[in-house]
Amino acid sequence: MEIKRTHCDDIFKCYSTCALVANGDLKLLFATEDKGPCYSYSAADLNKKEVVWEGPGGTMSIVEIPGKSGEFLAVQQFFPTFNAPESVIVWGKYVDGQWVIEKFIDLPYVHRFDILHVDGVNYFVAGTLCTSKKDRDDWSDPGKILVGILPDTNTQSIELISVQDKLTRHHGYSRGYWNGKRAGFFTADEGVYVLTPTSDRISTWKTEKLLDRRVSDISVFDVDGDGVDELVTIEPFHGNMFCVNKLIDGEYKIVYQYPNEIDFAHVVWAGLFNGKPTIFGGVRRMNKELFMIRYNQDSKQYDLTEIENGGGPSNIFIVNQPDGDLILCPNREKGEAIVYKVKE
Repeated sequence: MEIKRTHCDDIFKCYSTCALVANGDLKLLFATEDKGPCYSYSAADLNKKEVVWEGPGGTMSIVEIPGKSGEFLAVQQFFPTFNAPESVIVWGKYVDGQWVIEKFIDLPYVHRFDILHVDGVNYFVAGTLCTSKKDRDDWSDPGKILVGILPDTNTQSIELISVQDKLTRHHGYSRGYWNGKRAGFFTADEGVYVLTPTSDRISTWKTEKLLDRRVSDISVFDVDGDGVDELVTIEPFHGNMFCVNKLIDGEYKIVYQYPNEIDFAHVVWAGLFNGKPTIFGGVRRMNKELFMIRYNQDSKQYDLTEIENGGGPSNIFIVNQPDGDLILCPNREKGEAIVYKVKE
């Protein structure tokens, strides 16, 4: 395995990342969760930097809009720590060689969101960490899963409907598939829930509970190649356990746990990396490591590889490429935007 590490920039409390195509160029976005900027870098030449915005910051998530080249949605004004009564979703567009950012909607305490493209419709799905707060340790007003049909432009309105409420520390989200259909997976103290969009009215949609444990973050993929997806979880909230959960006799059971002592795990991703089923994990305290896990078909065990330590990653974004996949890594604790190119 050959890993090339590129330091794109120093960004204080660098937290969010995303990749999208604008004017035929793959652009890699990195943003701070504090007050400050979001920058983009050309994947073809990481020295080519553009300002997406200089502020206000507070960016938890950035998501490309399906079917719209150079357009995305992002969270702004969700500041540390859980200071988000005025958080919003903004709509970004790449116009005439520069980024144009406009407000879309107010959405207090929105932490994770996504756009699920199903049967020609873009569904906006969002998870609020909570609904209100008296102070950072107040969790008395739980969060919700909100859904609406994304309009064509930010000047059009959207109606958001709650399909699940009473979700305490509603922190994690992952896009995936469930029963062969595009779905979103949400996590909270109450467990793991899956939401599968249908053609029925959104008000009739129901979530399904998959796991009854306190879960902070999740990714869902068939990591051992048996045809059934595993749930890869961080437990509990900002937790000290990184687990692979396998469906055994109708129940999800832990079959692997990251062996090193950790605190404040925050990155979990599972999918195809360089064509192989792969898990990535990251931790924001102690060794602050980024690591990779793969199931070994010969030994029937999980193999662990450390990519780096000391950075304290907050999220990652994977870009599949024919000449080696990319890991976009905001090292929140070190305050840097990193891109790894990995060849195997």
